[in-house]
Amino acid sequence: MAKNYLIQIANYNHWADNKIMEWLRQISDEQWEQVIVSSFNSVSQTATHIVSAEKYWVDLWTQIPEPIFLSAQFNGTRDGLIEIWKKSSADISTLVNSFPEGNYSQSIIFKYPRTGRIGQMPFWETVAHVINHSTYHRGQLVTLLRQAGYINLSSIDMATYFQMNKI
Repeated sequence: MAKNYLIQIANYNHWADNKIMEWLRQISDEQWEQVIVSSFNSVSQTATHIVSAEKYWVDLWTQIPEPIFLSAQFNGTRDGLIEIWKKSSADISTLVNSFPEGNYSQSIIFKYPRTGRIGQMPFWETVAHVINHSTYHRGQLVTLLRQAGYINLSSIDMATYFQMNKI
């Protein structure tokens, strides 16, 4: 697996996360909690799910003992969640940048949060999974934000990121 590719997609993830966080800071409490039928039934629940997953994987990669899935117990504020997200998103980029390419096949053992089942994948696959997972749910957030009446959105597609960051 090419390290440069993983670095690029981790940096894309960080950029897209930051765009979403900007939007989440602008919505009302009603928009944040409004019940809308989706995988998770509000902007709040969907954002919490993304943050939970990103933080979980960072904790696994940094070998935090018994990492938890944040959404199982998070009772904090929107600002508190955004701060956790900001750190986790930055940590993904930092970890991918600093992880030795020779260790990309290193096995990462993890626990599925809902079932408790144990899984195992090489590091590089976990990175690809985390980015794909976040991208999927950020797309849901865009739809939820529109349905909640927030329209100050812009493209967070990977192509947009790559075009903006051409040297």
